[in-house]
Amino acid sequence: MAIAIFILFAVTIVIWIISVYNRLVKLKNLRTEGWSTIDVFLKKRYDLVPNLVETVKGYASHEKETFESVIRARSRAMGAKDMASRAESEDALGNTLGRLMVVSESYPELKANENFMYLQKELSRLEDELARARRYYNGTVRENNIAIETFPSNIVANMFRFAKGDFFEVGMGEGAVPQMTFNN
Repeated sequence: MAIAIFILFAVTIVIWIISVYNRLVKLKNLRTEGWSTIDVFLKKRYDLVPNLVETVKGYASHEKETFESVIRARSRAMGAKDMASRAESEDALGNTLGRLMVVSESYPELKANENFMYLQKELSRLEDELARARRYYNGTVRENNIAIETFPSNIVANMFRFAKGDFFEVGMGEGAVPQMTFNN
């Protein structure tokens, strides 16, 4: 009888460990999926930036410093390896894009250019999609981190070395890009 109770207890523990392990794997995969979505939008953004710069450059060629700072910020963002440097470089890119839009305000013929208007709308749309992807990713990180830190699932997480995720937070400068307006 004692052996049967022990076996039942051991089987229950094993089933519980498997269940918690599978939940942690699911959360880790959701976090990875969320990051890959952000990565796709960031790559689209990186591809859009040079076209936007070239369009504005044709109208405001004397704003060389602004163009160079946008391209430098884009390069740093593309080369960022960890979450902290990625967030910092994305913030810098958002700020420089905001400065580029301020420069564009001085050129009425640029604001009427169809290519520029398309690029500006596309950038704004991408920024909105990126914000939604960031919220999703951060939600998956939150759920993952809660599961890793709370008892009793933290026991299984530590046994199998599940790591907490980092939130993708960009500073206040990111708001400059979606708020672009072009009034005559």
